Amino acid sequence: MNRLNSITLFVLLLSALVYGVIEWRSSSVDNDSLIVDEQRPNFIAEKLESKIYNDIGDLTHTIDAERMEHYADLEVSYFERPNYILYPQQNATPWTVSAKEATLYKDNRVELKTQVHIAATDINSLIKEIHCKAIALDLKTNIISSDQAVVVVGKDFTMYGSGLIIDLNTKQMTLTQHERTIYKKYDES
Repeated sequence: MNRLNSITLFVLLLSALVYGVIEWRSSSVDNDSLIVDEQRPNFIAEKLESKIYNDIGDLTHTIDAERMEHYADLEVSYFERPNYILYPQQNATPWTVSAKEATLYKDNRVELKTQVHIAATDINSLIKEIHCKAIALDLKTNIISSDQAVVVVGKDFTMYGSGLIIDLNTKQMTLTQHERTIYKKYDES
């Protein structure tokens, strides 16, 4: 009888253990599906084109992107292949900023990553283009900053360094660490 009680107790404990594991797995699957639901975008836009104006009706910037995903709960939007055109104050010449990906936060701050390219549209600009891996762009102030390595291509020079702050409204650029500059006169023909 003692052996029969031991076997019965063992089967009962094994059944309780199996039931507990099944319940635990089913509850974790429900939690996983909740997490996936929370991370789904509220809407997706393909081939996005948008123009943004300030309070007095002046065009501040435009954006086009291959794809945009907006997450309302996180208050962020993710862009694939974004291209910004920034219009500085006092009707200054616009600048273009592009990258492989970008994240727009609710405070109008954009982080652009991977193959970031900044270009002047003014043909007489001293600085023609800037290349780096990542930048932060404040759409309210038109200030661009980066702590990454940068290459600045200008009229008759190429500058290498790291750390960059550009105020597009004043056209003032600061390079935190200068490594070298190569000067070369280009033929205009």
